[in-house]
Amino acid sequence: MNKQKFDITGMTCSACSSHVEKSVRKLAGMEKVSVNLLTNSMQVEYDEAVCGEENILQAVEKAGYKAAPVKTERGADRQSTTQCLESGIAVKKGSRVESRSLVVGNAQKSGRAMKRRLLISILFWIPLMYVAMYHMFYEWFGLPIPQVVHRTLHGSENAIAFAFTQILLLLPILYVNQKYFSNGVRSLWHKNPNMDSLIAIGAGAAVLYGVVAIYQIGYGLGHGDIALVERYSMDIYFESAGTILTLITVGKYLERRSKGKTSEAITRLLDLSPKTALVVRDGVEMTVPTEDVLAGDVFLVKPGTLVPVDGIILEGTSSLDESAITGESIPIEKKAGDSIVSATMNKAGFLRCQATKVGEDTTLSQIIRLVEEASASKAPIARLADRIAGVFVPVVIGIALAAMAVWLLAGAGFEFAMSTAIAVLVISCPCALGLATPVAIMVGTGAGARNGILIKSGEALQAARNIDTVVLDKTGTITEGKPRVQEILITEEGITTKQVLGAAAALEQGSEHPLAEAVVNAAQEAGLSIGSVTEFAAEFGKGIRGRTDDGAQYYIGKEVWLQELGITVSQTAKRHMEQLAADGKTPLVFADEAKVLAVLGVADSVKATSRQAMEAFERLGIRTVMLTGDNRITAQAIQKQVGIREVVAEVLPEEKAAKIAALQQEGRRVAMIGDGINDAPALAGADVGIAIGAGTDVAVESADIVLMKNDLLDAVTVIRLSRAVIRNIKENLFWAFFYNCIGIPVAAGLLYPVWGWKLNPMFGAAAMSLSSIFVVCNALRLKRFRAEAPQEKQAVSDKRREDNRMNKTITIEGMACGHCTARVQKALEELEGVQHVEMNLEDKTAVVELQQEVAEETLRKAIEAAGYEVKAVV
Repeated sequence: MNKQKFDITGMTCSACSSHVEKSVRKLAGMEKVSVNLLTNSMQVEYDEAVCGEENILQAVEKAGYKAAPVKTERGADRQSTTQCLESGIAVKKGSRVESRSLVVGNAQKSGRAMKRRLLISILFWIPLMYVAMYHMFYEWFGLPIPQVVHRTLHGSENAIAFAFTQILLLLPILYVNQKYFSNGVRSLWHKNPNMDSLIAIGAGAAVLYGVVAIYQIGYGLGHGDIALVERYSMDIYFESAGTILTLITVGKYLERRSKGKTSEAITRLLDLSPKTALVVRDGVEMTVPTEDVLAGDVFLVKPGTLVPVDGIILEGTSSLDESAITGESIPIEKKAGDSIVSATMNKAGFLRCQATKVGEDTTLSQIIRLVEEASASKAPIARLADRIAGVFVPVVIGIALAAMAVWLLAGAGFEFAMSTAIAVLVISCPCALGLATPVAIMVGTGAGARNGILIKSGEALQAARNIDTVVLDKTGTITEGKPRVQEILITEEGITTKQVLGAAAALEQGSEHPLAEAVVNAAQEAGLSIGSVTEFAAEFGKGIRGRTDDGAQYYIGKEVWLQELGITVSQTAKRHMEQLAADGKTPLVFADEAKVLAVLGVADSVKATSRQAMEAFERLGIRTVMLTGDNRITAQAIQKQVGIREVVAEVLPEEKAAKIAALQQEGRRVAMIGDGINDAPALAGADVGIAIGAGTDVAVESADIVLMKNDLLDAVTVIRLSRAVIRNIKENLFWAFFYNCIGIPVAAGLLYPVWGWKLNPMFGAAAMSLSSIFVVCNALRLKRFRAEAPQEKQAVSDKRREDNRMNKTITIEGMACGHCTARVQKALEELEGVQHVEMNLEDKTAVVELQQEVAEETLRKAIEAAGYEVKAVV
């Protein structure tokens, strides 16, 4: 199956997207179609052997719209180049940089065109309304009017001039808004009427009626029928047509600006992408476009600059701010051999790296792709809106004609009946209905991306809301995935834990076993110097031995092996081993040539936030189950530590999938959380598969949702976010349906016989625009969604608030890039009494946490010495 994205032009409402979707779905070999009105895009999956790109383009054109395939860098000509105006260097044609530039350029051009239409419409609409309504000011309120207006436009004798002036003022409005008429008529011609069709019919009917009124006025003046002249001069409706078009354009403009805010996540991700990279080729440093970096290239990352592609550090140490990728605000220390990812900020050191993933394979590119695909996808709840939107416009046209016919049959005047039909047409906007789902999904997935959560589709986002059972892998999900020395129990007097750990690490440094690595790491963390070993020997599956620098012979391994060597294992040592095993820890027995000296307990550490996550799941009413291939004793020990409700141990990967299926057969909605490798069958079989700790491997194909941070609390955030988004969608759909259910009957004149209420077409146009803006603004409330903070971080945050009197917020002028912030941060951190500095380039501020009082003047001088200007210190 081939997956491809298309840009669609000409769509204005949900009826449009529904027609495009139906037309393309009919094609043979078409597996999946998702048309997004919000982004004016279409995502398709199809069999290339049956269906081609040309067939898809023809199907869209047949529906009355235009499509253009969105090319990726892989499909681009890698040899041809074009000039990148932003950076002043050459970039590949079809690359992400050029594609982004074209998209941004087209969007800006379209925005300027709409703004121009709006300004011209308002410029002529204001005098049009004054000419049409001035007599009300004069006759009803006694307000004075200019003599020239009174002399040339007032009275029956000036009726032709009065009407002709209005049509002259209306013509520019009709001209700049001709798009509604061209799109609307074309859609009617293809038997796919849309919102533009309603606008074209409504405004067109008002204009035609005004033209008929001019002829009637002319006839009345020519034949002395002043009553006919006065009647039609008061019901020309040119101002209604102008008001409909102007208010709808106002609504579209505001809607466009509001919708633009919903895609901030994607825009910011694109902005993170570095445009250039500093590579070393043939011993020469050169600056090249990021798209030109090849796998295996050596590249340099200077302090204060962004990492251009994914790679491995060859030389250097530094701290990297990975908040753009993982959402984690604390910089991560990196050294030679560590991996780095694109779009992260190098805070201090100079790094020499080798590229491992470039182009569309980088972490940032994959994140952007996942967020874009999720934004373009539909949640199942959207299908109801799509089905209704597909028949909505024809039904509205039918209601308008029926209302007009009923009022004519009831004896109402033609003007009244036509005004009613026009009001029905312009108030019946399916735009709010079509925007209800995609705008909420886009804001929701953007909120997820800000918190390091990548949601692959709208289906996954909705499915997460109904989860009632969470199944978790143990290793790497609940635990860190790396064994650590957690206890050292001394069995003989006269020896310390440091001596045991130092000697054990000296022995284990020659082994590649994971448990050996845990011992060595523990010694390094304790700051111990690890000596050398002679006479080293390893017994596979049993243990190792060797002689340390002090000449002593030591052994570390299993109890059975030591007994075979004739080494005494005391009852105290046996009790320690039993205690560690009961706690789910692996006992490593450390001995000299005569007896056991200590027992080291090694185990995979539980993550700091795992217990908090389990408690959060319980509060949400979600059952937790741990599936692990580890032994039952270890699994039960982990269960006690984190408070999981149920444990299934000693299972194979395929048995995990069977357990998922069994839970689903019980009627449960199951989410599987794992690392995406051994857990792949279970991830694919669950209602929602969540890959945790993906780090630089965000394209876990078996998962529906990818968590960039190694934190189970993010899985809780997924459930909360899903519920918030679906609740928001339901609110949007309710108000869209409610609006139309109330607005259409009122516009049709249903309340006129009872209370005399009749909806003017102008107010109908205003209400239609406001309904779409309301739906978009309601969805934008999701931008305030916040993830649940870990208790440790929350405690730190609380402490910082308590110590806020010692903090200083400095507004700085002149910072323009990450290099600037790095320089300011370094200058401030070198001051005595400064504990921590947090920079914000967007707000041009530095938040300085102080251990002791530091004079404001000292802070100012440090920043000014770095080359920047202080505007304020709070």
